Amino acid sequence: MQSMDSKSFLKGVGMGMAIGASMGMLMAPRKKGGNVIAKALKAAGELADNITDVIK
Repeated sequence: MQSMDSKSFLKGVGMGMAIGASMGMLMAPRKKGGNVIAKALKAAGELADNITDVIK
């Protein structure tokens, strides 16, 4: 069995949580009449920021 240091594990957990939250936001039902494309781009930008923060 390969050992894993806690820093790598925490990075993986953080990235998984960020990706899961972003996917949940993208797939959540929305009210009609909103700008869906702008919201999806904003969520994708937030996902990229979250992943960048976790990697640092």
